[in-house]
Amino acid sequence: MIVVGVDGSVAARAAVEWAANDAFRAHEPLRIVHAVDRTPYQVRRFPEEDLPDALKRQGRRILDEALALAHERQPGVEATTHDIEGSPAAVLRDQAQDASEIVVGSRGLGGFRGALLGSVSMHVAGHVTCPVVVVRAEHRPVRGQVAVGLDDSPQSEPALDYAFRQAWVRGATLRAVHAWQLPVHAFAPQIPYDMDDVRAAQHRAVVDRLEAYKQRYPEVKIVEDVQSAHPVDALTEASEEADLLVVGSHGRGGLTSMLLGSVSRGALHHAECAVAVVRGT
Repeated sequence: MIVVGVDGSVAARAAVEWAANDAFRAHEPLRIVHAVDRTPYQVRRFPEEDLPDALKRQGRRILDEALALAHERQPGVEATTHDIEGSPAAVLRDQAQDASEIVVGSRGLGGFRGALLGSVSMHVAGHVTCPVVVVRAEHRPVRGQVAVGLDDSPQSEPALDYAFRQAWVRGATLRAVHAWQLPVHAFAPQIPYDMDDVRAAQHRAVVDRLEAYKQRYPEVKIVEDVQSAHPVDALTEASEEADLLVVGSHGRGGLTSMLLGSVSRGALHHAECAVAVVRGT
């Protein structure tokens, strides 16, 4: 089941369209969720007797519009709507327990115009174990390409698997981006470094990681993109020609930003296309 969070914003509408298309491709049902958050209005000094009903009516309208949009986009997808009490981040986090994918808009209502990523999408991407897709509000022409960040850690394996499946169901090209930087001690003049050897070693690492997936997905065309650059810069550049950018998450801390990891967090903020964060189980 694919879950999409809605709040009536333009970004949420784009998320519904994305989720409906993904549900169609994956042959999965779609659950459209709206969180009824009363917290900002629970101030005793300013009681409003009609507020609970007004919030419910607004939520129902948002869900009805999202459902109509999903049916317009993919009439054959089984879609249901759910109005749930709680903060948006907490509601979506709970929904992830039986979801194969969570889809959210990049910035909901009330977000700062200067921020590319809202607090809800950041929180959800950092706290759930299923893939989280953050969708931009802007519509872009289809590029026919999925990009994925690749490194030599086991944490990138779930992201690689998700990216190959997405490329396969879309009939898209997969760009495997591996950005590497010289270690700090490489700049010490007394330590010789052969750049050709370094480049060859990095390329071999990519080829080895992709070999098993090439056998599992022989129909997927693969572009191996190995470059000496900062990972966030390389992934942002790849996102310009991609429909979806897939990143793993290496964060290990207790804060949301640390749970995401610096590369996945940077990709979420700067990518030009939708971003899927796939955490290791």
